[in-house]
Parts: sequence; structure tokens; C-alpha cells
Amino acid sequence: MGYYDQDYHNEGRRRQKGNRGGMFLAGLLGVILGAILVIVAIPQLTNLNILPYSIEPDQDLKETDEAYHNGTTKSVSVDVTTDVTKAVEKAGDSVVGITNIQSTSFWGQGEGQEQGGSTGSGVMYKKEGDKVYIVTNNHVVEGSSQLEVTLADGTKLPAKLRGADVWTDLAVIEIDGSKIKKDDIVEFGNSSKLKAGEPVIAIGNPLGLQFSGSVTQGVVSGLERTIPVDINQDGMQDWQAEVLQTDAAINPGNSGGALVNISGQLIGINSMKIAQQAVEGIGLAIPINYAQPIIEDLERYGEVKRPAMGVSLEDVNQISAYHQQETLKLPKDINYGVMIRQTVPNSPAAQAGLQELDVIVELDGEKIENVIDLRKHLYNKKEVNDQMKVKIYRNGEVKEVNMKLTDESRL
Repeated sequence: MGYYDQDYHNEGRRRQKGNRGGMFLAGLLGVILGAILVIVAIPQLTNLNILPYSIEPDQDLKETDEAYHNGTTKSVSVDVTTDVTKAVEKAGDSVVGITNIQSTSFWGQGEGQEQGGSTGSGVMYKKEGDKVYIVTNNHVVEGSSQLEVTLADGTKLPAKLRGADVWTDLAVIEIDGSKIKKDDIVEFGNSSKLKAGEPVIAIGNPLGLQFSGSVTQGVVSGLERTIPVDINQDGMQDWQAEVLQTDAAINPGNSGGALVNISGQLIGINSMKIAQQAVEGIGLAIPINYAQPIIEDLERYGEVKRPAMGVSLEDVNQISAYHQQETLKLPKDINYGVMIRQTVPNSPAAQAGLQELDVIVELDGEKIENVIDLRKHLYNKKEVNDQMKVKIYRNGEVKEVNMKLTDESRL
């Protein structure tokens, strides 16, 4: 049975009061001693150069604080002018948009209506009187019934096709240039002096006029590249385009636009890109030194003046070994060259005595492996009316003939 001891309880209360009183006196004594120590220590600290010291506020922080409290702010404007921006400023207005307008016909409804077709780019390269000439790609203007040019400021002008060349994928068009400044005409550079790694800039209209005047930067990735081209879409290579390789982004709509160097000079006409899922950053442009004589012919004649032999051809390596031996009667070590399938009457080939089934193996002492080799020799090394020496195999025997080349437009 529990019980309550009143005396014990009262004694505990007296002890608690006593403890509290002692704690209070001890605390008060500590405060007094601390104050005495501070008073004694301050002169000693002053002698040690620790105290006193002053704090000066940072001037920038002070100004910022004042600006904050006064409601004022500072803005920084940076004038970024580089070689790239200068090049774009110099060449940018020379690049135009080209709209290929094609007529669509419906069965039983005549010729149909004019409709906006594809869009591409072009470069204004010459002003003569009130005319301005623009170079672009053949595939940009191909199949057009009308052409429309959009200038850098948005002005739209009708354009006339001067000429186009399927082999080089180049074309020239003209517009009224009465209101176009000479400063808007691009300056030609020298593509033969380009070096791998040299910075270049592509200017054009990727994906249409919505992104007109787009600028991408890269470097020259490769020089003197050759890309196989199938002109007639029969699955066989008809030509090898000579191009520059760059990693500057080139997209659909950039075709025909400018590839310029860091000085803002035109060094290439953007033509194509390798579009494969596993490939990135391989854009191709026609070197301006290669393009210039083509441009001049298209502007002047409406076509490229090329020498011609007047023959239809087939690669020997596409002919079976049996017919190489039994039909053409070629020696076993001759498995290259170009077989003549047909000669055009009164052509240089016919006048020189070339016949069906003759196999051309050399031109001017240069070995001819295939049709592309033959075309490159004709188009790149010969002129209309030039003499050319041709080495052939006929019925197993070697013969050499001379011929005078003519203009292919006459055949």
C-alpha cells in the first residue's frame, strides 16, 4: 500500500530552489568575469594589429546595389564581327530563290493549270545592262514551264531560261536587273587554290523559301572528288561529276546556291549531298573553275559546245567473255575499251572509217577503259574542230585513224 511523505516532498522543493539560486549566481559571475577579460584584452589585440579594422564595400557590388534600389539596370551590347559574318554580308544578297512552275495536264482537260513546283537556289554572277544572269543547277529548272526568282529582299521577278546542261547539272537563267545593285553580284574565287580544311560557307534556301538565305559553315573535306551519275536513269553510270566535298550542311533547296570562301568569293555551286542513313556531313559542290566555261557557253549559246565523234558506244567489260573472244576477236589480254555499236552517217567517226564492232582502246595515246574515260577525254581535253588520234581493234588487228571532231549539236 502506497503512502505520501509530506516532509520528504517539502525537502525536495527546498533543494530545487537552492539549486536554482546557485545556478543564477554562477551565471552572473561568468558574465562579470567575461566583461573584465574583454576590457583587458582589447588594448592587447590592438597592439597586434588584429583589431580594430575597417571594411570597405566592393565598388561593383555597391553600384549594383544602388542600381537595384534605384530601379536602374545596365545592358551590354557586343558587336560580333568576324571573317564569317563579313563573308556572308558580302555574298549573301547574291543568292536568290528559284521557283520551278510546271504545268499539269489532266486527261480530257487540255494542258491543265500552272502550279508551283519545286524550289531551289541560284547565284547572281553577272550584270550586263539591264540584265542579270544567275547560275543554278539543271535539276532545279528542269521541266519548268515558268521560272520565278525571289531576291534576298523578297522581291519576286519572272525569269527566262538561257540554257541548261544535263552532264554538269548546270543552268543559266536571266532576270530584269534594272533595280539590282552591282554590289549584289557575287565575285568569283579560284577553286583550284582551295585546301582541305579551309573554311567555307554554304548559302541557300533549304526546304524552300521559308528558310531563304540560310547560312551553314564547314570546311573543305575533299578536293577533286568524282561521283558517278546516271543521266538517263537506266541503272548504268553515264558520267562522273567532278565535285568538291564539304561538311557544311546542304539540304534539299540548297541546290544551285553558293559555296563561298572566307573572303566571300564564290568557289562552288552547291549541287547534292549523299543522303544515306549511315552518312552525315557529306555535301557536294561543283567547283567554280570547272563551272565557268560551262556557264559562259550556256549564257552565250544556250548549250555547251562539246566535240563529238558521232558514235553510240558500249563498255567492253559489259560484254561477255565469249563475245569478246568470238565476236570482237579481241586478244585475251584486252578486256577493256569501248565497242562501237553504231556510227552516225557523215559524222567524224564515219568519215574516219570507223565501223560497228570496232573497239576503241586509246585516244591520243591515252588508255580508254570505258565510256566515261572516252567522254572525259572528249569533253575535258578536246575542242570542236580538234584533230584526234584513235586506236582500235578490228577483227583482232590493231588500227589507228585520225578524225576531226565536230560540234555534237550538228549530229
